[in-house]
Amino acid sequence: MRRTRRSAAIALGAAAAVALVGCASGTPGGGTGEQPFEVATDVQLEGSETFDTMMADGVVRIGVKEDQPNLGYLDSTTNERTGFDVDIARWVAASLGFDEEAIEFQSIPSANREQALVNGDIDFYVGTYSITDGRKEQIDFAGPYFVTGQGLLVAADSDITSEADLVAGVNVCSATGSTPIQNIRDNYPDVETTEFDTYSQCVEGLVNDQVDAVTTDQAILIGYAAQRPDEIQVVGEPFTEERYGIGLPKGDDALRDHINTMLEEGGETWQAIYDNNLGDSGVEGTQPEVDRY
Repeated sequence: MRRTRRSAAIALGAAAAVALVGCASGTPGGGTGEQPFEVATDVQLEGSETFDTMMADGVVRIGVKEDQPNLGYLDSTTNERTGFDVDIARWVAASLGFDEEAIEFQSIPSANREQALVNGDIDFYVGTYSITDGRKEQIDFAGPYFVTGQGLLVAADSDITSEADLVAGVNVCSATGSTPIQNIRDNYPDVETTEFDTYSQCVEGLVNDQVDAVTTDQAILIGYAAQRPDEIQVVGEPFTEERYGIGLPKGDDALRDHINTMLEEGGETWQAIYDNNLGDSGVEGTQPEVDRY
């Protein structure tokens, strides 16, 4: 059962008119100018308890990351959120009839994502959330909306050039509960591992010589390297495939179908969001096919 949520009666901008959603600009998180989508009006979504709760409260609560440049980033000075994942989350909210003023973002550590959805603390989650069979036992996923692969971030003067150099004596850091840290344990058993709540803590550990490498999805690592190119670098090629999905409460098929249809019909919107946030990386972005499992 979902916990009681405040019914603040925040008016939906979509109820009055279709409006373009603005986006923060000029931050390390990426993304500038107006969003390439509009807020839907008169949305009907039969059979979705999650949507019914959103409508009753006038608020959509979205779990995100806030320390991943160009993906999910919170500027502590301006309090503005930017990034590819954050804009995907805004797009989903807009497709449901919620404008920016009706979104309540919550930063959820990787290890707590499933529980936040199960508890009803958030309505959905968008934040480099890899689709796995284990997670699908507790929650559902829409998408995938992005495909990347596990990579390595090392010091600029490191001898590590690829995953082939992950040998005994190397200390690799990643986020607690993440898919990448489990992959290291399973496939590189001689490697030491260090876990922190966030990837940014791992990056600080790397810069301060506490660890030898940081591993997570290469898309995330590129953002960090771009911030400190003289100190850290991404090396090698991705050595896994990670499919990012939008985490949803288990069994809400109506909401999952709605988001999947939005993704399937919104190729141009997806591309514009990618270009706005990750286009400068030089890595070409291709929208993946939705998995309607």
